[in-house]
Amino acid sequence: MIRLAVTGHRGLGENTAALVDAALRHEIAERAENGPVVGVSCLADGADALFARAVLDQGGELQVIVPAHRYRDDLPADHHATYDALIDAAAEVTRLDHVESDSEAHMEASLRMLAGVDELLAVWDGQPARGYGGTADVVAAARGRAVRVTVVWPPGAVRD
Repeated sequence: MIRLAVTGHRGLGENTAALVDAALRHEIAERAENGPVVGVSCLADGADALFARAVLDQGGELQVIVPAHRYRDDLPADHHATYDALIDAAAEVTRLDHVESDSEAHMEASLRMLAGVDELLAVWDGQPARGYGGTADVVAAARGRAVRVTVVWPPGAVRD
């Protein structure tokens, strides 16, 4: 069994989301050749949700870390149905004690994710984080903890 976590950009455009989805599915399928996959995600719109759906579609187990009580409320309204469906499909849901869905809650959730995984799939354009707890910060934290990092940023992907 391999335990994978995800970090990555939100608000992906339609073309980039399709490219990232295909790339994540490829990475997850490769790892599934060696045994069951457990995917750990916070289920934000963008990379997190694409990863979670790909893990489930591969027959893997989804574990979710919810950073804050108000986390869902701060996600885009058009993502709520996807978030709810993925939460319902999760084998395990861990809810952190934060009330507000802020950068500290998000980073704590990411660190919690990293504590129990073998590898981080980072949907990352290689640029610095736009705020504390962003993708670059999670990648740095993973590398600092000797968690293997695979960057997933397919050719043609762009970030708004």
